[in-house]
Amino acid sequence: QHENPLGVEPINHLMARFAIPSIIAMLVSALYNMVDQFFIGHSVGMQGNAATNVAFPLTITCTAVSLLFGIGGAANFNLSMGRKKPEEAKHFIGNAIFLMLSFGITLCLLVFLFLDPLLKLFGATADILTYSRTYTSITAFGFPFVILATGGSNLVRADGSPNFSMACTLIGCLINLVLDPIFVFHMGMAGAAWATIIGQIISASMVIWYLTRFKTVKLTLKELRPRAFACRRILSLGMSPFLNQLAIMIVQVVMNNVLVFYGGQSVYGSEIPLACAGIISKVNMIFFSISIGLSQGMQPIASFNYGAENYGRVREAVIKTMTASTLICTVAFILFQLFPRQITGIFGSGSEEYFTFASRYFRIFLFFTFLNGIQPVAGNFFTAIGKPVYGIFISLTRQILFLLPLILILPRFFGIDGVLYSAPIADFMAAVLAFFLTFRQLNKLGK
Repeated sequence: QHENPLGVEPINHLMARFAIPSIIAMLVSALYNMVDQFFIGHSVGMQGNAATNVAFPLTITCTAVSLLFGIGGAANFNLSMGRKKPEEAKHFIGNAIFLMLSFGITLCLLVFLFLDPLLKLFGATADILTYSRTYTSITAFGFPFVILATGGSNLVRADGSPNFSMACTLIGCLINLVLDPIFVFHMGMAGAAWATIIGQIISASMVIWYLTRFKTVKLTLKELRPRAFACRRILSLGMSPFLNQLAIMIVQVVMNNVLVFYGGQSVYGSEIPLACAGIISKVNMIFFSISIGLSQGMQPIASFNYGAENYGRVREAVIKTMTASTLICTVAFILFQLFPRQITGIFGSGSEEYFTFASRYFRIFLFFTFLNGIQPVAGNFFTAIGKPVYGIFISLTRQILFLLPLILILPRFFGIDGVLYSAPIADFMAAVLAFFLTFRQLNKLGK
């Protein structure tokens, strides 16, 4: 009578229950940056949009740390609960919280100590540096809160409360949405930054409130004390999504610098490619967030049933998640090919060269968007079943093994067009590899 619903409820019902709130939470998280981009574009202009793109690697770093400890803690928690080891499971939650807070504070201090060198490393030109400095010096205060809010929502979801997990992120974004038009039009870049961190503080406060009322196990302060076995296993299972985000950050930094360099040798100049890349990466993140949300919703289902040796349910959850993710990415592909100029226009006006480059960027750089839903599901699948090495490898293929070398090599022969053509080649190769590894593992489970 008291069986865990993860092991007995129909997969479709569980996917709806866990994935939909996770998708909404990821979409809302992506909207944080989109909202800033919208109001900054209309108030400050193209240079403001370029400045947020320069600061974006730090946002990705916060997401990477959040997923490292959030998914690592949640996956270990669900695996332990599936194996009927609740006392062990408690330590994964407590240690994940400790690690999130520690790394959030450390990252905040590092940014303050090395602000200008970091912004220049991320591609800031002389004209953009002032805007980037204003924005980042304020948003850095929110790093511990955004890490706790984003990572903690995974722990809340693992406890069987996906709706509250969604609400934590949703309420923070709504506050940001309400404050942005008021703050931005009065304080410019600084206003956008303050609106963002106020929302993040509210979200983190909700996570803290829930963690004091955890349902499946009773948490106390002693669980926060770091334990070597818990930290090691959290890092192990969280490493795949962490490295995926870290790889995105590294590629973003390199691409910003390549766009500035080769853009300066083209008719577009340095700042148009930088501004367009910022807008397009955040628009694409909206659809990619749905894929990540689906894969995160799959995680507790796959982890619990793998721990309980219900392998047929694991297979069903993975196949249905990958199918849904691919359908969503196909919708994104159609929109990017048909309406690139209209999407760009949402974020403010610009020259004809600005819209021409943005349209080419959408159509070429994101040509294989319909395949991009495979990789996050594959990476999270291997993490969920306790095989982090495969998850890490899949996470690194698209960004590091394929895209980064192509970004550095192709522009030498094709100029700025080389940057645009590097992504579809990398997307195709990474998707084929992730698909092969996933279904080989699913076939093993079937036997």
